[in-house]
Amino acid sequence: MSFRELVESDNHEIFMNLDELAEERSIRYDGTLYESIPVVLTGAEEQARNRLSHDHAEGLYRVTSILYCPAEALGGCTPEQGRTVEIHENGTFFYRYRVERSVCEMGMLEMELEAIDE
Repeated sequence: MSFRELVESDNHEIFMNLDELAEERSIRYDGTLYESIPVVLTGAEEQARNRLSHDHAEGLYRVTSILYCPAEALGGCTPEQGRTVEIHENGTFFYRYRVERSVCEMGMLEMELEAIDE
């Protein structure tokens, strides 16, 4: 078995294992709904956001998260920077994030996501 095959095997059997680290979520990207995708969503860190002098919206924070999922789960596409990704939270609610960075390595998609929250 090659190194690449070993990494892909570990990604699917360990990192994306629903009994261990991953959880199933639905993701909406570019008008398409991808259902029941195994993902690892980390972070959800709140940070003070940079405010401009004419910005009077108080109480809003920037939330950053990192999402990992198999590359084939989104139809083989890598979301582009600046585009919107919506991730199913509960019920019918989808949380909307902006893609800050995305990269596909060894069959795994890694997206740095950002949102504004209260």
